[in-house]
Amino acid sequence: MRTKVAVIGAGPAGLLLGQLLHKTGIETIIVERRSRDYVLGRIRAGVLEQGTVELLEKAGVSDRMHAEGLVHDGVEFCFDGDKHRFNFRELIGRTVTVYGQTEVTRDLMHARDASGAVSIYEADDVTIHDFDTDKPKVRFAKDGVSQEIACEFIAGCDGFHGVCRASVPAGALTTYERVYPFGWLGVLVDRPPVADELIYAHHARGFALCSMRSPTRSRYYVQVPSGEKVEDWSDDRFWDELRRRVDEETAERLVTGPSIERSVAPLRSFVVEPLRFGRLFLAGDAAHIVPPTGAKGLNLAASDVGALAEALTEFYQGRSSAGIDGYSARVLARVWKAERFSWWMTSILHTFPETDAFGRRMQRTEFDYLVSSEAASKSLAENYTGLPL
Repeated sequence: MRTKVAVIGAGPAGLLLGQLLHKTGIETIIVERRSRDYVLGRIRAGVLEQGTVELLEKAGVSDRMHAEGLVHDGVEFCFDGDKHRFNFRELIGRTVTVYGQTEVTRDLMHARDASGAVSIYEADDVTIHDFDTDKPKVRFAKDGVSQEIACEFIAGCDGFHGVCRASVPAGALTTYERVYPFGWLGVLVDRPPVADELIYAHHARGFALCSMRSPTRSRYYVQVPSGEKVEDWSDDRFWDELRRRVDEETAERLVTGPSIERSVAPLRSFVVEPLRFGRLFLAGDAAHIVPPTGAKGLNLAASDVGALAEALTEFYQGRSSAGIDGYSARVLARVWKAERFSWWMTSILHTFPETDAFGRRMQRTEFDYLVSSEAASKSLAENYTGLPL
């Protein structure tokens, strides 16, 4: 097989890149080691920055998002029961849209099927070769038969544990990482959300988040220590703990029910540099991980592939390598700002084992400053709704 760009990974990053390149006439083949059903079954975040919404519009996959997504003008922060709403539309004229990552993936899959572009699922033993030359290759096995794709570029959109970053010589990578001493226990439930917008809550017992996927499906989280087992948490225990951490009014409004999915997600900050190695580019979780507190994971992946699609289009249509040469620096500049925001949100909203009374007062003072300062509120709004792509 031959193609212009081989995309490794059929998550939202790989699928969005494929769709953006298809719109400009650049041929791609997507290779994914998991099945379609597995990819669609992953429960992930659902807060889309305004720039991500605009990228999905550019890709031609925004109709269902606009019909079913929930546009939010702001968020609420709660600190030990004291609550404040930040109105992003009033502060800076921008919004976010709640639309599940699973639905984004589904829309992109349907668009790719309609385009006739090739996607290979359940590919075994995927390896990449010769990306330091102008003739890179991807090898894999499908149904026991070895196959090879000859291509001009490889896009590594295969996640944190994927083959692409692992194929880069260790000495060529600089890694930055912070692992947090806690995770999020998340519960998905078919009940109406407790509020029209997200509620981020800091409490002495730990962080909590009230979120949603639709007007009838809610997603809730509580901070738990590292290593916590989901099996140790019954639904009743979870609801009791969530009520303790939010304000009284929210606790009284909460509509509980049997969970349809429960999981524990560890929190980490992670970045590798650079993101280009010859004809190989890293994007999305293959390049960076952010704590979910700032709702940046999917949005960063989208901005990565948006920049990569622009660079590759410039190369093929303008015969200029300026975009691909500058890809790593351009993307990393935005990545580090999102890492900063996610680290900051995590720092003020969670309880840390080492935090003493002084640290708690600093967290409280940060909340009070956000509430009292228009400049600080605008900074929160600017970062939460998304810095320019």
